[in-house]
Amino acid sequence: MSVDLYARELSPLDFRRMCGGNNNEDGEGESCVMIAPLAGADDAFALRDSKNPDAGTLRFTGSELRAAGLTTI
Repeated sequence: MSVDLYARELSPLDFRRMCGGNNNEDGEGESCVMIAPLAGADDAFALRDSKNPDAGTLRFTGSELRAAGLTTI
């Protein structure tokens, strides 16, 4: 059974910053995202851009993030 993560409210979330070790092409340093567990959903997370958090929030299951290479969630 699939759960619609976008149907869930984004209540105040406890975001933490996750950064990769690679530099951006423009030389501005590490690529970072902010991640927070979604309340009321098992193994589900909200992600946003650390440099532009108001741009929007994406939601993923833990399986999707691990498949994309985020092993420390």
